[in-house]
Amino acid sequence: MDVCCPTKPKPLRKFVDRSARTLLLGSALLSTVVVFLIFYFTFQEALPAFRDIGWVELLTGAVWRPGQEQYGILAMIAGSVLVTLMAIGLGVPLALGGAIFLAEVAPDWMRAIVRPAVELLAGIPSVVYGLFGMVVLVPLIGKIPVTDANPTNTGYGLFSAAIILAVMILPTITNIAEDAIRAVPRQYKEGSLALGATHWQTIINVMLPAARSGIIAAVILGVGRALGETMAMIMVIGNSVRIAQPLNGNPLTIFLSRTRTLTGNIAVEIAYATGLQEDAIFATGVVLFVLIMAVNSMARLVMRERKPK
Repeated sequence: MDVCCPTKPKPLRKFVDRSARTLLLGSALLSTVVVFLIFYFTFQEALPAFRDIGWVELLTGAVWRPGQEQYGILAMIAGSVLVTLMAIGLGVPLALGGAIFLAEVAPDWMRAIVRPAVELLAGIPSVVYGLFGMVVLVPLIGKIPVTDANPTNTGYGLFSAAIILAVMILPTITNIAEDAIRAVPRQYKEGSLALGATHWQTIINVMLPAARSGIIAAVILGVGRALGETMAMIMVIGNSVRIAQPLNGNPLTIFLSRTRTLTGNIAVEIAYATGLQEDAIFATGVVLFVLIMAVNSMARLVMRERKPK
């Protein structure tokens, strides 16, 4: 007599499978509904601002003076874009180097130390990064000479904010880029080495090009993370509602200019805003939401290109 493993009755198996699919579908739909409701609520609150101020004036106006009924968020958009680009410029080389080191160079014992350390950066509260920036970075950057007659460099500004933001996005880019490099088929590496290429030549000419789409997706996700940062930016960027400009005749001093980001504008003024000012802040949230959704959509498109056809 054959003995086989006991199995659930067929109707019960179908019921369990159907229930699991329904539960997972419900979870996915719930997440989608939550995102839609957040956008819908924010947009509904912002409608009076779009109607009374106007899309064009709101998005292209460079002056934000609620007391004079002037609500232009162009300076905040420019501040968010500038600090994000600077953070990406500082953070991507470090993150990519760390990903290559963890995926291809580091021995197991060192990888076991470095990877948790990088992941720990993602768990540090943003306010702690802001405190570090205020206590350490701002005084150091404030020592950079601008002019003797008019020393306007206080240390608060784009450069301080970009350094803090680069450290904050480091774990996101490093982890995703490392996974992308590890996903490259090992035959690529073995074939390159068999043809006489060195390990470094294989990494540069074979591994990185093959993982290009994943690395690009990591950078785009880092951009989305940078655009949404709030507390640390408020603490070190200076929060002056103006478009960043050089402090003197040297164009590089634009990096020392104080400005404000979209997230900073919301966090600083929402507590006491009323009337049209409150509506304009919700409109700022809508613009920020659209920017982050666009960045995340770009990341999904890039990630989709990695899948084999």
